[in-house]
Amino acid sequence: MNQMNSRISILGVPVDNITIADAVARVVAYIEQGGPHQIVTVNPEFVMEAQHNAAFRAVLCQADLATPDGFGLLLAARRLGTPLRGRVTGVELTQRIAELAAARGYRVFLLGAAPGVAEQAAAVLTSRYPGLWVAGCYAGSPHPRHAPFLRQLITAAQPDILLVAYGHPAQDLWIARNQPALRIPVAMGVGGVFDYLAGRVPLAPTWLRRLGLEWLYRLLRQPRRWRRILVAVPLFTWRVLRAGHKT
Repeated sequence: MNQMNSRISILGVPVDNITIADAVARVVAYIEQGGPHQIVTVNPEFVMEAQHNAAFRAVLCQADLATPDGFGLLLAARRLGTPLRGRVTGVELTQRIAELAAARGYRVFLLGAAPGVAEQAAAVLTSRYPGLWVAGCYAGSPHPRHAPFLRQLITAAQPDILLVAYGHPAQDLWIARNQPALRIPVAMGVGGVFDYLAGRVPLAPTWLRRLGLEWLYRLLRQPRRWRRILVAVPLFTWRVLRAGHKT
């Protein structure tokens, strides 16, 4: 396996050693191949959730593409002796996918987030990338009882790309459960990306993102997230340090 397509393991969770350009090329290949494919955007929270959630861990292991989203993954990979080539965040990949879809005429469906947020995100994307074909937007729910209706709605829209914003692990489990029936060429969980695009939640300043300190910005902006950040930063770091010591 060459470097572009290599996959490493961080605490038992696979992560593809790719750049944003590689990820976009994969999206094109998946659409040309036809469905179904699933993309997951792995960050430290994903890795920690997978330590005790077997169903979620299985989805991450079976995903067609697992992008390295999260500065902590770069540090962890270096510590474990398997350095990554860079980050591929959900926000950046969503924007690049929208740009690609506008250029090639791919149909995109936005599912999830609070009512009205997907529509606001779609408006931002279509203004930013003229020609983008948004096949549909719907908030819905990841609860299994809503799945038949959502599958019918999405199938009727015939998207090439499905972006799902239910937060992890719900969005990724939802895709894994429903892709066998939907068979969409590219389905990706995007977490809070719609909220960012819609202006509901601001992105951390560029200099903080470059330093890998988005978690600190989120903690200051949303103190109620302290428990999630505790898991994603110090506990993840401790587990990686222990694993690195054993290797």
